[in-house]
Amino acid sequence: MSASAERVAPIEVAVVVLPESSIMSLASVLDPMRAANRAAGRQVFRWRLLSGEGQAVMLTCGIPIAVDGRFSSPLAGDVLLVIGGFNLERHAGRRFFATLQECARHFDIVAGIESGCWLLGRSGLLNGRKATAHWEELEDFGQAFPELTVIGDRFVTDGKYWTSGGASPTFDMMLHLITERLGPALALDVASIFVYDQMHSPTDVQPFVSLGRLEVRDPELAGAIRLMERTIERPMTIAALARRLAVSQRKLEQLFARGLSISPGAYYLRLRLQVAHRLVRDSGISMRDIALRCGFDSLSAFSRAYRREYGASPLRMRSANHAASLSKAIHT
Repeated sequence: MSASAERVAPIEVAVVVLPESSIMSLASVLDPMRAANRAAGRQVFRWRLLSGEGQAVMLTCGIPIAVDGRFSSPLAGDVLLVIGGFNLERHAGRRFFATLQECARHFDIVAGIESGCWLLGRSGLLNGRKATAHWEELEDFGQAFPELTVIGDRFVTDGKYWTSGGASPTFDMMLHLITERLGPALALDVASIFVYDQMHSPTDVQPFVSLGRLEVRDPELAGAIRLMERTIERPMTIAALARRLAVSQRKLEQLFARGLSISPGAYYLRLRLQVAHRLVRDSGISMRDIALRCGFDSLSAFSRAYRREYGASPLRMRSANHAASLSKAIHT
C-alpha cells in the first residue's frame, strides 16, 4: 500500500443528496468509498449523508434514503459531494444555495454530480472554471452559464471544483479521488471489487450510447454508431454514412443486421428519437427546438415519428409526464 494510503485520519466526506436523484449516482459515490475501506482493511473514508431538510430523500426509483442530518452550516471536511436529479427548483431554494456557498469554503474538494453541477453553477462557485454536465444537458448548461467553459468530458476537475456527467462517470471520478488521495494500487483494488475493467480518465468524452465490448468485438459497427451520434442534429443518408465509413451500403446494412438485428436507417431514427424523448420528458425546450436538435426538418415530421415510436404526441407525453411529476411531489 502506498504511503498516502497509510494516513491515520480518514478522509471526511459530506454527501448531500436531493430528492429525485438517481440511485445509481448515489451508489457510484458511496460504494467506492465502502470498497476502499474494505480493501484497505481500515476506515480510509468516513462519510455523512445529508439532505436539505434533514429528512429521508425519495429517489427517482421510489426508494427512500435515510440521512444522517440536515445540510447546514457549520460544515467542514475534505470532500463535499452534491448529488442532484430532477426538478431542482423544487428542492433547492435560497437557503440551500447560501449554505452551499458557505460550506464550500471549508472543503478541499467540492463536486457536483449529475444535476449537482447545476447547483454549483447557480451558486456561482464554478464561475470562470471548466465544468461538465450529463450529455443530454451540455448545450443547455453552457447557455445557462456562459461564464463557464463547458466541455463534454466524463468528469472535470478544475482546482477544488469537480463535476461529473452521470452515474458511470461518477464512479470514474471516485476512482480518481482514491488514486489522488490514497494511491493507484488501492484504486485498482476498488475497481477490481466491482469487476470494473475500464477505468476512464477525466478527459474521456461522454458517449450517447454505451457500447461496452461492442467496440472491441465489432469496431466497424461501433464506428458507425459513433458517427450517427455525432450527426444527430444533421443526419446523413445511409449512403453518405457508408461513404464516410469507407464501406459499401450493403456491408453497412449487414453490420447492423448481424450485430443489432435492425437496419441502419431504423437504428439512426431510433437514436434520434431517444434523444428527443429525453428532452420532451425532462426539459422545457420547445418542441420546435427539439425537432431541430434531433434532425427533423419540420415539427410535423417530428411529431409523426415520435407518435409512431411512443404512442403519443410529444406534447401529450410532456403534459402527462408533468402531471405525474406534480402528483408525485404532492404525495411525497
